[in-house]
Amino acid sequence: MIDINWKPNKNSSKALYRQIVDYIISEIARGNFAIGTKIPSQRKLAEIFEVNRSTIVEALDELKSRGLIEGNKGGGTTIINNTWSLLSSKPELNWKNYIEGSIHKPNLRTIQMVNRLEYTENIIRLGTGEPGPDLFPRHMMNKVLNRCLNRITSLGYLEAKGLLELRRVISEYMRKYGIQVPPSSILIVSGALQALQLISLSLLPPGSKILVEDPSYLKSLHIFQSLGMNLTGLKMDGEGIILEEIQKNGGKNADKMLYTIPTFHNPTGIVMSENRRIKILKYCGDLRIPIVEDDVYRELWIEKSPPMPLKSRDKNGNVLYLGSISKCLAPGFRIGWIVGPESVIERLADIKMQTDYGSSSISQMVLMEWISSGLYEEHLKEFRRKLKFRRDKTIEILKDNFKDIASWNIPQGGFYIWLKLNSNISINKLFQESIKEKILINPGSMYSFSNNQNLRISYSYALMDQMEMGLKKLSHIIRKLEKEQNSC
Repeated sequence: MIDINWKPNKNSSKALYRQIVDYIISEIARGNFAIGTKIPSQRKLAEIFEVNRSTIVEALDELKSRGLIEGNKGGGTTIINNTWSLLSSKPELNWKNYIEGSIHKPNLRTIQMVNRLEYTENIIRLGTGEPGPDLFPRHMMNKVLNRCLNRITSLGYLEAKGLLELRRVISEYMRKYGIQVPPSSILIVSGALQALQLISLSLLPPGSKILVEDPSYLKSLHIFQSLGMNLTGLKMDGEGIILEEIQKNGGKNADKMLYTIPTFHNPTGIVMSENRRIKILKYCGDLRIPIVEDDVYRELWIEKSPPMPLKSRDKNGNVLYLGSISKCLAPGFRIGWIVGPESVIERLADIKMQTDYGSSSISQMVLMEWISSGLYEEHLKEFRRKLKFRRDKTIEILKDNFKDIASWNIPQGGFYIWLKLNSNISINKLFQESIKEKILINPGSMYSFSNNQNLRISYSYALMDQMEMGLKKLSHIIRKLEKEQNSC
């Protein structure tokens, strides 16, 4: 199904149906509407274009008469030709075949819509997992940039592993986590997401099994699946992954890996207990199952600091550790790091150089100044204080508006509240109805291996008055859908 972000001009002298015909022809000609693509129903088009259905019928009839679209017996209308193929006897180029035949799989429809709608004007983003613009430390950033100005003598490419001075700073910084590695065992990447891409390209063959929490952030991505790998969900309890789940799904054959977010898990907010960490590390070590520890939320503790990372107890190089400043400081820097055995880091660095020839030079220089100056630690203290206020305020709003229709966790850090609805209403319908009210939610199905009644609520992005307005509206929509369901 195609996406349409256009509406006819009702003040134009050109007839509405003619504007619609011209728009669709121009999109077909540009290759945006590929041959073989289904277009929305007449009713849906009337909603999108905000016109009468008769106008849509007239426009579609015109397009059919030109041989551009065709109605199917099974219902729906499909694009069957393009403007240049009507003027040429040469076979038309079918971009749809190229798109569908590519290696990388498309995101789920809901995830694509979330990614697009996040930038819609005046929409309240209740699930966005990044710091809001008001949390950006502008004055500190000005200080850092001013200090960097006189130090920047070149912005050329850096060595494969990244800026050596930054890796030295990170090596020293991670000692407080109990992780002691030399700069040579650190690779600078363009965020933790690129780290996962490099791991998927570099270390595992097609058909490998990736063990992940259920639910998991990784389920919202198709990084591993696009390369023919299989994700297997592991059940969790209040202490994190249940060890027996790894035993049941790990097996003894090679080509498997465990991906985990043990600290302020995305999306549930769970913190893996110290005892569970020890057991999982030992079990995976015994079976030689490598672990990818995604620790990007570690610094976002509120009440107390979390248990030490799995990597801090890793004596055999079994853990690849992912860090980033995207959640704590600025996702736009696109800087993260991988820590692991030097041979693995060398391999990942080689593949990274083949893909982008290194992460941003200036971002690496600025981050080095942030950390080495002590301003990063100073920022984190204030950031945690603000996160605590936001979390507490959001919990208050939920208590006032959701206590009889949902249950939720109280996270001890990170960004997320894992909200579970009491009723069995359609989450897809809730998603659509919320959009109409300019509210964007993240359904739990984006992160899980099965449908569920959960929503990921993030208190990190929306302003608190927006959060209150959005959650109140959301509670009204839920109650309305419950009432409709009960009346059926």
